[in-house]
Amino acid sequence: MSTALVKPVLYSYFRSSCSWRVRIALALKGIAYDQEPVNLLKDGGQQFSTEFQVVNPMQQVPALKIDGIILSQSLAIIQYLEETRPNPRLLPQDLKKRAQARMISDHIVSGIQPLQNLTFLKQVGGEKLEWAQRYITCGFKALERILQHTAGRYCIGDEVSMADLCLVPQVYNAERFKVDLAPYPTITRINKALLELEAFQVSHPCRQPDTPAELRA
Repeated sequence: MSTALVKPVLYSYFRSSCSWRVRIALALKGIAYDQEPVNLLKDGGQQFSTEFQVVNPMQQVPALKIDGIILSQSLAIIQYLEETRPNPRLLPQDLKKRAQARMISDHIVSGIQPLQNLTFLKQVGGEKLEWAQRYITCGFKALERILQHTAGRYCIGDEVSMADLCLVPQVYNAERFKVDLAPYPTITRINKALLELEAFQVSHPCRQPDTPAELRA
């Protein structure tokens, strides 16, 4: 069977913001896929299992099996989807706006999320909440200023871009860690607008196959 006819498989955890980015991209592009849940907490973390290390030696989600290859790292996956399945586009045609979309994505993916993810917080000890709040707040202060120059309805003008796929999961994390979002009206406004879109709703952590019953919506 042609690899193009094989349904992609996403290795995902319902509350992983990195996985959520990819779920949004798949939903926006109308790509049907199967999910293989990887529980980051159960059994000491299923991502550390011998079986999953074959899928992703970095022992992280997401990983996407697609077109006969396995990809990890959310932005690499999203950009592969963009290059192989370009409609609807997630990177603006205008090169300056495209660079801004990548800049905002990297700001979140490299500058905020790693400092409050599960692996990092395990090393912090008893001050997990304070640590996460500190670094999300620091990142959001900068992001709010950037978005005041780039945003329309969404992060880059009025079209959904890769930057939006990174923003919404990070706001969800901020809410989980009880970050006060009042100082960030642009972030809050964009997040609210994006959550009205079907692709962001169906990919939400509360609607995944591995979402615990008490967290389902």
